[in-house]
Amino acid sequence: MTESDWPASLADFELEELDQYLRAHPGDARLLLDGVHGLLTSLAIGPSPAMPEEWLPEILHEPFADAEEGERILTLLARLNDSVLLEIETGSYEPILGEIDTDDGSTAFTSRGWCEGFSRGIDLRAAAWESRLGQDSDLMQYLGPIIALSIEDEVFESDAEFAALTDEEYGECLARIPDSIDAVATYWREHPASADEQVARPEGEPAPAPRKRGGRWVH
Repeated sequence: MTESDWPASLADFELEELDQYLRAHPGDARLLLDGVHGLLTSLAIGPSPAMPEEWLPEILHEPFADAEEGERILTLLARLNDSVLLEIETGSYEPILGEIDTDDGSTAFTSRGWCEGFSRGIDLRAAAWESRLGQDSDLMQYLGPIIALSIEDEVFESDAEFAALTDEEYGECLARIPDSIDAVATYWREHPASADEQVARPEGEPAPAPRKRGGRWVH
């Protein structure tokens, strides 16, 4: 693929358009833009590719208003997926994060939405992830920053007790997400899942209910 053949990343106004669409269709089971980015990232670096027919139901839950709206939103989602794949391939990946209001009236980055989406992607390939995480400590280590953020933001539950991250530690984990994504993508390329591990979630089985969150997209 030459540089001229690379799919163009979404412009800010297109990200805003997709964000506004997702916000206009709220609900506990819905992902916002940061969550969609996390979902697509997880599938892009995971044990086996996922077709749109698998991940679109995680994002879209209502009929479109008309054919024009449907074509536009599906196009934006397809391009967002392409841009995630390209950024990972070229080593230029950056997560889309949300922002939350802090007690002092300022704003801060949050990975909660992105991590929620990332966990949904793992759910779609749960057999391979669970099998490999149970036997290979390297994969767990590569996921370290994402796991730490997910526990801090109450996306993942853990039986073990973990001290809360300081603001500095939280920021360090956010900064390490791109390296973590690159390491995990390399891991699955070099150690592909076996046929027995590549078992998708049974058709019709719902994803675990996500936790409530707030925030807005920031790239």
